[in-house]
Amino acid sequence: MGKYVVSPATHPTHCGRFRASFAIQRAQGNGSYCRVFRFDTTFASRDAAKLFAVTQGWLQSSMPQPSAC
Repeated sequence: MGKYVVSPATHPTHCGRFRASFAIQRAQGNGSYCRVFRFDTTFASRDAAKLFAVTQGWLQSSMPQPSAC
């Protein structure tokens, strides 16, 4: 199992388009965190917004984390 849980989401706009967001969660030892990313870009379909959210979540979870010194 990976270190992160990525939860993509889509949100309809008032004009019939869709926005993307995702939450990324991590638990390690006694600590945990959750961050939510929301995007201003709108998409013509829910599927396009979800694909964008999944891709961005994957990129965020794949980035090397800075070491704690």
